[in-house]
Amino acid sequence: MKPLRVKDIRNLLEGELISGSELWSVNHAIYYKRHDLTKRNSLMFVSRSDDVNWNEINNKGPSLVISDKPSSELKNALSDTTVIKVKSLVQAYWKFMDYYRNLFQIPVVTITGTCGKTTTKEMIKHILIKDRSVQASISSKNEPRQSFPYLTGIDEKTKAAVFELGLGNTGNIKHQCMIYQPTIGIITNIGVHHLDGCGNLEGYINAKSEIVDGIKKDGTLILNADDTNTKKVSLHSFKGKVIYFGESSKADFRASNIQFTENGMNFQINFMNKKYTAFIPGYGEHQVYNALAAIAAVNEMGMDIKEAISRLKTYKNMSRHLEFSSGKGGSTIIDDTWTNNPTSVEAALKVLDSIGAGKNVILVLGDIKRLGNFEKKYHAEIGSLVAKRDIHTLITIGSKAEEIARKAMEDGSKADVHMFKDTQGVMEVLQPKLDNQAVLLIKGPMSSRSMIEFANNLKENS
Repeated sequence: MKPLRVKDIRNLLEGELISGSELWSVNHAIYYKRHDLTKRNSLMFVSRSDDVNWNEINNKGPSLVISDKPSSELKNALSDTTVIKVKSLVQAYWKFMDYYRNLFQIPVVTITGTCGKTTTKEMIKHILIKDRSVQASISSKNEPRQSFPYLTGIDEKTKAAVFELGLGNTGNIKHQCMIYQPTIGIITNIGVHHLDGCGNLEGYINAKSEIVDGIKKDGTLILNADDTNTKKVSLHSFKGKVIYFGESSKADFRASNIQFTENGMNFQINFMNKKYTAFIPGYGEHQVYNALAAIAAVNEMGMDIKEAISRLKTYKNMSRHLEFSSGKGGSTIIDDTWTNNPTSVEAALKVLDSIGAGKNVILVLGDIKRLGNFEKKYHAEIGSLVAKRDIHTLITIGSKAEEIARKAMEDGSKADVHMFKDTQGVMEVLQPKLDNQAVLLIKGPMSSRSMIEFANNLKENS
């Protein structure tokens, strides 16, 4: 965080100094009770309803408390704590964030989508970080409550920022965009997820669409030209620049000649009547789309496309994202337990079509969560996708995933099908099937510790 003088903060928020000194600076900021208090020289927003531990705050002093609690309660602060009273904590909080964000005239990228958010974010960071300081969200920790500390992680050395937008409910993306004020926004794709928080698919698409109005004036929106649901996003109110990526002729960054190769994907990028040969570590056509979005973003920041392609070659694919390992009995294990939704399952099955050709294909699928009233419908659709493929063994884990197995059998799958409530007993079924001709894809929700552990147990070095 860029250090800020307490006196300047009081003036900005039009607050009243209740106690302590304002002749010092803060270099860290949190919302009390939402974020851990771990550092000295911290600014913290304290709401009326918060039960304040003044000793804890004072022990991390000097500390700055900004609150709209009654003055009588705020006077309980100890010697190493400065207290500023404001009329409305909510207004002060948003005014501070707006002020802090606009201290920095740097490119800020925000990314949403059903799949590929984290990978695209990490690709952009990987490309940029060679010669500039980049502030980025951590892994897939994208909940709205993380946005404030991510924003204040920007400082004078930061030359670019890239943040993943989390969506659990309608309004989440709007909220985060108000904090980040992105100059570039990306929608990787829109499939099916979080229907319990958005009502239905239309509500989910509308929730993803909140990024459109969240981009700063004259900003850039980067969209998947080939994604059916993304085409439903209204751009009527958007006055900035729109860039498309994909394989269709509409795409500004167009991929062609996509090929599976050793350890990744070869493809060609067509942009502005020029052709570029590219490679991205990690398997799947979806990985190419992530790379196109990342390259489009950094090019919009002024980076040469050839340089971006060169840097992307050394990108390291994230763990548990279609991660290939040697498995027991000489088998190949594909660990895709990072996340689970219908879009990512379909992408994984497409990878399996190429990698598993001529092999004994084993598919282990877990429950898909947060589908609301549409659980049965979308699990059944996956069952139909499985039935169309040459799957040797299908194993489902969890009560919801049973619908995948039932529909696959109903649609005529020739797979040896097994349904389990949990991972207990699964290894006994798999053990005789794991040999050098076996390719096993395991996919489950990131919340399932048992499936993650089971995937690790399938690997040769476990």
